[in-house]
Amino acid sequence: MTISAAIAELQTLLGDRLVTSQAVRALHGQNEAHFAPALPDAVAFPNDTAEVAQIVTICAAQGCPIIPFGAGSALEGQHLATQGGVSLDFANMNQILSISPEDLQITVQPGLTRIALNDALRDTGLFFSVDPGADATVGGMAATRASGTTAVRYGTMRENVLALEVVLADGRVIRTGSGARKSSSGYDLTHLMVGSEGTLGIITELTLKLHGLPEATSAASCVFDTVKDAVDAAILTIQSGLPVARIELLDEVMAEGFNLHAGTNLPLKPHLFLEFHGSAQSVAQQAEDFAAIAAEFGASDIRAATRAEDRTAMWKMRHSAHYATSALEPGKRTLATDVCVPISKLAEAVVLAQDEARRLGLKSAIVGHVGDGNFHCGVRCNMDDAEEWARVVEFTGLLSQTALRMGGTVTGEHGIGIGKQKYMRAEHGDALDVMRTLKAALDPQGILNPGKMLPAQE
Repeated sequence: MTISAAIAELQTLLGDRLVTSQAVRALHGQNEAHFAPALPDAVAFPNDTAEVAQIVTICAAQGCPIIPFGAGSALEGQHLATQGGVSLDFANMNQILSISPEDLQITVQPGLTRIALNDALRDTGLFFSVDPGADATVGGMAATRASGTTAVRYGTMRENVLALEVVLADGRVIRTGSGARKSSSGYDLTHLMVGSEGTLGIITELTLKLHGLPEATSAASCVFDTVKDAVDAAILTIQSGLPVARIELLDEVMAEGFNLHAGTNLPLKPHLFLEFHGSAQSVAQQAEDFAAIAAEFGASDIRAATRAEDRTAMWKMRHSAHYATSALEPGKRTLATDVCVPISKLAEAVVLAQDEARRLGLKSAIVGHVGDGNFHCGVRCNMDDAEEWARVVEFTGLLSQTALRMGGTVTGEHGIGIGKQKYMRAEHGDALDVMRTLKAALDPQGILNPGKMLPAQE
């Protein structure tokens, strides 16, 4: 049983849609984060579920690893072929299969990107809410249980996936969930697959929940003297029941990065960016209520953004945070990490992250979906400087340990992938062994995205 034998069979099946060129393999072996390139032996471009099942059957017979690939935007290396094998690129499976506006749902193939999905919905009065920033594929978003700026109001992929079609490790095709909004029937296999990072099955079709476009939308930004003031204002906003659609934090280092990257002139202080959805009257009331809360924490320079172009510019800047971080200390790479804590602990966690970065002499930019306790640190590092890398590793370890100590998680949305396996036992305890049992039952050969999610046996 060999990878080369599997590739030979796949070449017969797929013809020129099985690619082994160095350039295409290299494209699928790189990543946005700090991980070393890891090239697959070949890249397959299936056209439909039946072909995916055939590919998996061939690979299973030869013990060949299979790594699902969407847009390659994952930040914990989930799409890297760390053990070689076949990268399964869903670029050709990018169609909308059906729309049911009256049921507020849509069924799509996994290679459809988030922006293309919402462009197609433009004339329906509906939209798909999950917005991780990158133009990720919906299959990849489901596999990593993505969320983003709108999760505080509309939920994450977990709340917005109704049903799936999945190819298992032996080539069987199953359907999980249904078009119904709820069910008490059987194990919840849909949400077992959502967030499994391609290690339990390969998603080939998704039924997603849609939302009606709000009658009115407005946005706002404001400046605070300290990160603690900004986070405390966000916490009180959530605890007061104000139904914000987005509430995002950026610290003074991130503001510097945006200024360098986008040519803006943000004050080098912590900011909150917000968005409000609803009727014209309710949106105005939400903005007024937030301004009153922000004033309690010394907010200044409160600016409204009611024009669509102003809101678009603000959120485009926010979504470019990963690239804006790269403008800080040019020549280095960014280690992007995230944690999520109960919102009552958020201010303490963010301040600690800033303090530890300063103590260790690291350039770390913070952005956060502070409405749900999730924040990200983009740490600049010279990968060739062993001493600096050791300080970066110390920082990320302290951040993860702090999140767990506070009753949180080591990742709110980036996932585990390669980078955070070492924390799985500390976070999940004996439940990690249950996860390993599930993996062994569904993928006994370990061919589905091997080396991800679960750490090696202790």
